[in-house]
Formats: sequence, C-alpha cells, structure tokens
Amino acid sequence: MKEFDYDKLFTVTDRFSHSKLIGKGSHGYVYKALLHHHNHDDKHQRVVAIKAPSSLSLSLSSSSSKSEQTKKLENEINVMSSLPYHPHVLSFLGHAEKKLMVVEFMPNGSLHQLLHVSADPLPTWLKRIEIALQIASAVHFLHEQGIIHRDIKSENVLFDSNWEAKLADFGLAVDLGGGKTRPAPAGTIGYLDPCYTLPENLSMKTDVYSYGVVLLEIVSCRKAIDVSRSPSSIVDWAVPLIKEGRIGEICGGGGGGSAVFRGMNLRLLRMAARCVSSDVESRPCFGEITTEIVACLAEPLKSLPLWISVLRRVVKLKRRKKRLRETLTWPGQTCRVW
Repeated sequence: MKEFDYDKLFTVTDRFSHSKLIGKGSHGYVYKALLHHHNHDDKHQRVVAIKAPSSLSLSLSSSSSKSEQTKKLENEINVMSSLPYHPHVLSFLGHAEKKLMVVEFMPNGSLHQLLHVSADPLPTWLKRIEIALQIASAVHFLHEQGIIHRDIKSENVLFDSNWEAKLADFGLAVDLGGGKTRPAPAGTIGYLDPCYTLPENLSMKTDVYSYGVVLLEIVSCRKAIDVSRSPSSIVDWAVPLIKEGRIGEICGGGGGGSAVFRGMNLRLLRMAARCVSSDVESRPCFGEITTEIVACLAEPLKSLPLWISVLRRVVKLKRRKKRLRETLTWPGQTCRVW
C-alpha cells in the first residue's frame, strides 16, 4: 500500500479548495488533483481523485461526526487496499496517514448523472445492459473476496475515460472474514434491503437487493425514489408491471422498447424482480446474475429480422458470380456474368 505525503496532498488540493471539489461520498469530499511523479530522469503527471473526511475541509462542531467520518474512511482504505485489481472496481492508489485516500480519477461522472442529470442522449440499449453486467461482475468479485459492499447505488458507479463502469465508495463495506462483529444496518434509502433490519441479517443477498434496484434504474431510467410519482419506490412500481408482463411500460429510451429486445428485456426484468424479492433465499447469487446477463445479451440474435437472412443470400450470390467470372475468363477474351 503506497503512502503519500499528507502535506503534498494538502497542497495539490489547494488546501481542500472548493475549486478542486468534484463530488461528495457517504463520508467525505472528493477532490481532483494533479500528482507529479519523479522516476529517475523521468517526470510524469497523473490526474487522481483524493477523498478526505469533510471535517477536514469544513468546520464541524460535532466531534462524533468527525470520528464517524474518519472511521468510514479508514474502513474504506483497509478494504480497498486489501483487494487485488479488478477492471470494474475503482483502483486504490494509496493513502496519507489513513486520513486521505488516493484513487484513480473517473472523468465521466456517475451512472446516476448519466441516467438522470446529463443532457446527452442515453447510451444504446446494449451498452446499458453491458454496464449492468460490469457492475454485477464487480460485486461478484467482491463477494468472492468475502466483502459485502452495503451501498450499491447508481451514484457509486463511476465511468472512466472509455466509459467502462467501476464500483466505488467502500466506506460501508464489511469484510466477513476473521469472525468480525457485524455492524448496525446501513445503506441508502431506496436501495437498502428492507429485510436488512438487524446486524445478523447481513448477507451477500443484501447487495443483491441493492443491485436489483440499480438494474431497474438502468432499464427504466427512473430514480430509485421519486416523490413526484406514485408509487415513489421504483421497486413498488416495477415489480407489479413485471408480474403482469407489461415490460414495455418499464423500458425507457435507447431503443429498449424495440421488439428485437423483448426476449432480453423479459429475462432481465424477471431477474431484477427476483433480486428485490422479499424472500431473501429466492434471490439469485451474483454468479447466476452475471451468467443470466451474458445470456440476455445473446438473446437479440435469436430475433434477428428477416432481412439479415436475405442479406446473407445476396452476399452468397455475389460470391458465386465472382467465382463464375473467374472461371469464364480466357486469354484474350472475357465473358462477363451479370
């Protein structure tokens, strides 16, 4: 685990200047900074994100609030530094005195911004399902490491320069290894598993519920909680529609309502409904979720329009004519076949 100089990070954030602030996590502020590296004769720069407890940049009167934020940041540093690399988990670069955390900079914002804030067109339908697969892959990886994230939501899914999704914000994460005491229930309203009411209720299926909410969000482009609608909960709104087979009313934008994707959407939404089921045992594990999404991505191939087969015949016919031209060509004379 790389240890950075605290004063250096303090300086590159311009003393936690508001002009460097790029976001706020569950327990701290995130700043954009440029770090200079000196490696022998080589000098290079890297844009990074630095997370600090908000108590470092704001004057909080409550010492208990400061303590709670510091504990969450220390927990995040401990969890992230223990993880091997995964392409869809935010990369941990180091820390300073366990008070500041340095991670890779994600220039394209969050999934929440992409779905609910950005003025840009929504990604294509297949790209959105690919994002869902990338998130599922990240959580599957965490569970294999014995870690429960506890705060899976669209705001904690960030995009790199290539629009690859990465799971972030491990302040509430719990490592189930080592027989540690399980903490009190925590999470974000709208994504928090309603069955997770006691510390002993915590399990991998807690993350499955939160992921199911994110999947519904990706498919419908509706917020997890929207007080301007009735019902305000995406789960309460979507699950009855899924049970009635009214999937066209759920799929939002990006070509998702196309008949080509109907089989895919039906499978996806049925799986999302299982993820948010009140019957915890019936929820799928992430191994099953990732397998099902891969199968869903292949589903449209079964529904290709007739013109695809017609196009293939045309291509075959052109190839046959080309071979005929080649065989009907003699020295000094060419016979063309049209």
